[in-house]
Amino acid sequence: MHRLWIALPLVLTVVGHASAQPAAAPVDADAYLWLEDVGGEKALAWVKARNAEAQKELASSPEFETLKTDLLAILDSRARIPAVSKRGPHYYNFWRDAKNPRGLWRRTTLEEYRKAEPAWEVVIDLDALAASEKENWVWRGAQLLKPDYTRCLVTLSRGGADASVVREFDMTTRRFVEGGFALPESKGGMSWVDKDQVYVSTDFGPGSMTTSGYPRVAKLWKRGTPLSAAVTVFEGQPTDVSVSAGYDDTRGFERHFVQRGIAFYRSETFLRKPDGALVMIDVPEDANPDVYREWLTVELRTA
Repeated sequence: MHRLWIALPLVLTVVGHASAQPAAAPVDADAYLWLEDVGGEKALAWVKARNAEAQKELASSPEFETLKTDLLAILDSRARIPAVSKRGPHYYNFWRDAKNPRGLWRRTTLEEYRKAEPAWEVVIDLDALAASEKENWVWRGAQLLKPDYTRCLVTLSRGGADASVVREFDMTTRRFVEGGFALPESKGGMSWVDKDQVYVSTDFGPGSMTTSGYPRVAKLWKRGTPLSAAVTVFEGQPTDVSVSAGYDDTRGFERHFVQRGIAFYRSETFLRKPDGALVMIDVPEDANPDVYREWLTVELRTA
């Protein structure tokens, strides 16, 4: 406390003295403001150059080749435990090794999974698909539709890019559905509501993306209609990070939600009612709300 009272007159003296001086020169403009253009050629070229510098430095270290060899041996090992996700009666796994560098999306039964050497049924061979379509496909996941799990939305990206394509896949025929739901390459995504409806956030044209390069519009798209006919359910601001919509298919607790990403750690979540009205879940913007059945849990970042 004593130091505060001593410091205060000093501050006043300095401020009073400064007021008699000429106005300070304006701060120079940010010389790197052009990096804010996330899709700009100049910005991307700068990033590629920095990546090349880092890769050259890291790869030239004596430990690099040893570490690379060790990691490849681990990643290609057949002794790895295949992580699975249960969907209906099957257990799904995405597997990559030296023989299948792009990967196999495969499934098995619980009985087989318990064996030392399970028998896997390959659903999609990504190496074969990439070769047949002459594309550098990287796996981004698949969303199966309840309750029969005969259709899914497969997400792929070219070369591992942030932007991706989404295509409807028939689990019975093991083929992509001709004339089915399909999104051209863009940041964003698509998710099931039911067999004939999906929520979609993508590049709908000029003004539909945020300054961060992600969709700011979420729409409901019905089967048999063009993407241009999808109905808007929410629009965010151009300065937002992103906007998305989704459907909770928990039996007896079915709900529709919209999320607006305001900033990296700030967002708003809305419950979408049957009439299309949106009700915002009243929690702080920097909190993470999560709905399960009749419960709402909130993870707080601030008091």
